[in-house]
Amino acid sequence: MESPEIKKQGLNLPAAMSGASLRLDTFSLSLSARSISNLSSSSPSSSKSSTCSDRFIPCRSTSRLHAFGLIDKPSPSKEGGNDAYSRLLKSELFGSDFVSSSPAGQSSPTKNILRFRTDHSGGPSSPYSPSILGHDHGLSNEASTPPKPPRKVPKTPHKVLDAPSLQDDFYLNLVDWSSQNVLAVGLGTCVYLWSASNSKVTKLCDLGPQDGVCSLQWTKEGSYISIGTCLGQVQIWDGTRCKRIRTMGGHQTRTGVLAWNSRILASGSRDRNILQHDMRVSNDYISQLVGHKSEVCGLKWSSDDRELASGGNDNQLLVWNHHSQQPILRLTEHTAAVKAIAWSPHQSNLLASGGGTADRCIRFWNTSNGHQLNCIDSGSQVCNLAWSKNVNELVSTHGYSQNQIMVWKYPSLAKVATLTGHSMRVLYLAMSPDGQTIVTGAGDETLRFWNVFPSVKAPAPVKDSGLWSLGRTQIR
Repeated sequence: MESPEIKKQGLNLPAAMSGASLRLDTFSLSLSARSISNLSSSSPSSSKSSTCSDRFIPCRSTSRLHAFGLIDKPSPSKEGGNDAYSRLLKSELFGSDFVSSSPAGQSSPTKNILRFRTDHSGGPSSPYSPSILGHDHGLSNEASTPPKPPRKVPKTPHKVLDAPSLQDDFYLNLVDWSSQNVLAVGLGTCVYLWSASNSKVTKLCDLGPQDGVCSLQWTKEGSYISIGTCLGQVQIWDGTRCKRIRTMGGHQTRTGVLAWNSRILASGSRDRNILQHDMRVSNDYISQLVGHKSEVCGLKWSSDDRELASGGNDNQLLVWNHHSQQPILRLTEHTAAVKAIAWSPHQSNLLASGGGTADRCIRFWNTSNGHQLNCIDSGSQVCNLAWSKNVNELVSTHGYSQNQIMVWKYPSLAKVATLTGHSMRVLYLAMSPDGQTIVTGAGDETLRFWNVFPSVKAPAPVKDSGLWSLGRTQIR
């Protein structure tokens, strides 16, 4: 018989630890009887209800389950699908046995033992296995942000205008859109103005049978327009009154490109020279920039009006500043004529240029040191480049051999859209004042309007009543 004290404590003492009050034969007999009884009536419920065991069961409250990702976390799936998502995740991570032993909505009593299991390498790999998700990073309790869908750009123009006598000449610049929403187009010997607000067409001038229009450029204010002619003249016209204000000479042959900054008008010609004109002085020009060895076909001022980029048929891209008569940069990587030039409005000293048929490349430059930042082969002659002022993207128009229009993200240079519709080289490009619409012109004698850029995001108002909120001032 077992002593009452031993039965009360519920201890099973081995024979070596038996005391004087216990007889070895009695303890052994009692143990044998107890073992037989347990074997005959063993069940899962009885094993769970046993208060004594020689196995170590970890205590859940003292187990660091968070270190092993076993604590239930909110599911990133939609409401109502948490249970299914949880079962799928546990099945992929821990095996089907875990799910079968843990019904939905109930926590498994052996969950905290699963951390001692080892993965069997013989089983098939799962796309959700920890080796793919990463052992060191664990599982995130938030759903990963889905990739932003690409912006949709309409593939067809929303308006097409006939432009008879629009010349198919790579070296001319015959389309420009003013800040007052008026489009100017040079057709043969005439210049026409088209109002985008009411579609009214006005004939600005006719240069006569002995001359022709080679280039157009509005002032930044949009009230005056400069016209470069085949005879090498530069004419200034009042666009609202359709009246000529001034005529300036200086070039020996056609003036194919014009560029305004706030006060100075630069003109490029087939005579290889660049002239700078100031409307405030009586002289035809105030300076002459000599650097190109062939016709000047591209001119653009930087956003701060301090630097002028010029491209020529000599395959050179030159950068000038307003203090020097010599170029501060001479970039010669292009292998064809450089007509397409665009300064970034988002980043200072960032210049893009495009080469002709033999080059086909769009190159990006840091003009502060002359380094080429990037280059991409567009696959076709690059005729024009324009940077969006609303987003960090740019548009390029192309000639031989695909006659396409392409929109690029910067700096990734991923293609946003490729637009087709012109049957000849897309030689002319201008952008609307709001920066959302472009107009393209080609030798097929059509002008096509495309919505390619989003609207500008309105910046949050900044309240500043301090002295420096008055902006840029001058002391007189």
